[in-house]
Amino acid sequence: MRCSFLVLAIGLAAVPRAQAHYHILLPDRDSVKVGDKVALTYVFGHPFEHDLFDTEKPAKATLYAPDGKATDVLAGLQKVEAPGHGDKRIGAYQLVVQPDARGDYTVVIESPPVWMADEKHFLRDTARVTIHVEAQKGWDARLGDATQFAAVPLTRPYGLRAGTVFQAAVYPSDAPGVSHLVEVERFNSQSPAALPPDEHITLALKTDPLGTATCTLPDPGWWGITAVRRYPAEAKTPTREREGKAYPVVERSTLWVLVDGPVPLRPAD
Repeated sequence: MRCSFLVLAIGLAAVPRAQAHYHILLPDRDSVKVGDKVALTYVFGHPFEHDLFDTEKPAKATLYAPDGKATDVLAGLQKVEAPGHGDKRIGAYQLVVQPDARGDYTVVIESPPVWMADEKHFLRDTARVTIHVEAQKGWDARLGDATQFAAVPLTRPYGLRAGTVFQAAVYPSDAPGVSHLVEVERFNSQSPAALPPDEHITLALKTDPLGTATCTLPDPGWWGITAVRRYPAEAKTPTREREGKAYPVVERSTLWVLVDGPVPLRPAD
């Protein structure tokens, strides 16, 4: 299954919706050949419900080559329109990359602090997705600043079948007694006609004592695996001022992972 992102959204039924907002980062193809162009779309909203909102311009966007070389691609982001909820059009961002060597390329986009009025906190997100280019090299790299909160795949994040058990390492993992929350949610390319209870929309789990998150991805499609940073009791949670008052800044890191549908077969050599 290869998902095309910019599709027509169908209005949601008037039922209660889960409150999980995420930054969504999806390529139009996750596996290509050298020289192929890949268009990635970055948008904010509810992935399962396909209820999307105007997206703030990213604070940082980086393309990592298979050898770990980093290229700043923020200037290459273009603002585009996408379907939001019902007939509403919302602002999103697109990036086109053209890999020039074999191996796994990783795109990492960081958001500015985004104010969440209902929750009374800011979100500062990092979204990461892998583009596979002919050779399996570099998909498991820990990228960027070693002190930054990050989720890094321990399971190869492509070539997956439904029912795969997926693991990711969440850093930093050296705070004794602290388990980070991890939320797992599927992206639907259009709004479902009916919704299950919230607990069947977003799976919640915690990292083990070594900082490893383990989940099962039961269905084909794109999945967001989001680690939410937790701090030791003695640590001070970051804050940001708004209208003269300090509010918490919630740090999150999302891996976007594709589970394939039926896999085409070819004659054996």
